[in-house]
Amino acid sequence: MTDDRSMFRRWWRDPVDYRGLVDTFESHGALGRFKFMLGAGGLVMLLIAVLASVAQGDVAGWVGQVQGGVEATVAGLWTLRWWFLPWPREVESLAWIVIFDIDTTANDLLVHDRVVGVLGVVLLTAMGAYVTVFHGPRVLALQVGWTMLTSVVLAFLMFRGELADSTQSTQDNASHQPQDLALGLAVVLVMLVVVGVMLPFVQFCHWLLRADAQSDPLTGLLNRRGLDSYLSSHLMHCRQESAYVATLDMDRFKAVNDTFGHPFGDEVLTRTAQRLREAVESDALIARTGGEEFVIVGCLREDAAAVGERLRSAIETMPDLPLPITASVGIAVLEGTRTTSSYDVATYRRLLRRSDSAMYRAKRRGGNAVAIAGQDEPPPTRLRRKPAGIPEIHPVSTADDIGLPSSSLGPPA
Repeated sequence: MTDDRSMFRRWWRDPVDYRGLVDTFESHGALGRFKFMLGAGGLVMLLIAVLASVAQGDVAGWVGQVQGGVEATVAGLWTLRWWFLPWPREVESLAWIVIFDIDTTANDLLVHDRVVGVLGVVLLTAMGAYVTVFHGPRVLALQVGWTMLTSVVLAFLMFRGELADSTQSTQDNASHQPQDLALGLAVVLVMLVVVGVMLPFVQFCHWLLRADAQSDPLTGLLNRRGLDSYLSSHLMHCRQESAYVATLDMDRFKAVNDTFGHPFGDEVLTRTAQRLREAVESDALIARTGGEEFVIVGCLREDAAAVGERLRSAIETMPDLPLPITASVGIAVLEGTRTTSSYDVATYRRLLRRSDSAMYRAKRRGGNAVAIAGQDEPPPTRLRRKPAGIPEIHPVSTADDIGLPSSSLGPPA
């Protein structure tokens, strides 16, 4: 039960990488087709608005006609936007969802035909499918709540007789209130199953499969793909604080596998993952990016050296092992800033490279050490160019250089 609650809690709190999803679809050549289908959906909405206006005739009055015109305009703009402009950013996508929902609900509640009203609720379901794929569970919860509220109000209007069947007379419609109540309840129950149950179920399954593909099966940590996916959502998390990227690599781990076998090596990696979870802040990202290499991304709330020492010590002090296990740690720091441009994916890529370089510097010191990028680094070596006109002098080979006994080269001059 605890594991189930934890899993659903992680799903609810999952910051969906909207940009990452769009980039994934684009990398597989599917984004153009999606844009065409979404634009075509707007064209269908336009046709529905026109047909609904014709079906109601003069019953809707000028208010209904204005609303029908507004819905047709929104549908036309939606179509043009998807067909002729690039894929929207996340904020614009959310804005279109709000506009669509308000317009559709207004049309559902202003029409005088219950069939047209039910068709409008179905359109809200279509928008819910879009939210299910591209936005997180909290946005979907708002979409489901809005759709269910619209369905309940629509059912109430049916019961009151304010929404009628345009094919029947007023007397017939007034005498069918029990049937209208049954129809209204049926609409609510259908929407509850489709929108309130099926869409969250589909989104949860989508999240679970994505989380499994982005996780390391041995340790349960993120893998490299998962780290790349969550980096963009983690960028603004440390916006007003300094951020750090730590690269940790186990020292002489091949010898551990060769001596004790791979099952023991897997056990050490699993324990390492647990020790890292305990050593870092709860909101940090931890990933196993290679065989025995781990990357931690977090907000820096203390000295970088203290963070590195805590990581190093967490590995060195692992209990119940037949031999001491150590690790080399490299840390790169990005100072806190209020500018959004300073926190992009390219910045974190650069930090990853710098922390990786610092980690190898710690290994060259003998391992079981911490190195901070930018501190105690040797200056870059510069290759001096040979002045023009001076011949290049090659050293004379010795017997040791060419692998021959010294006697074969003759007596020294």
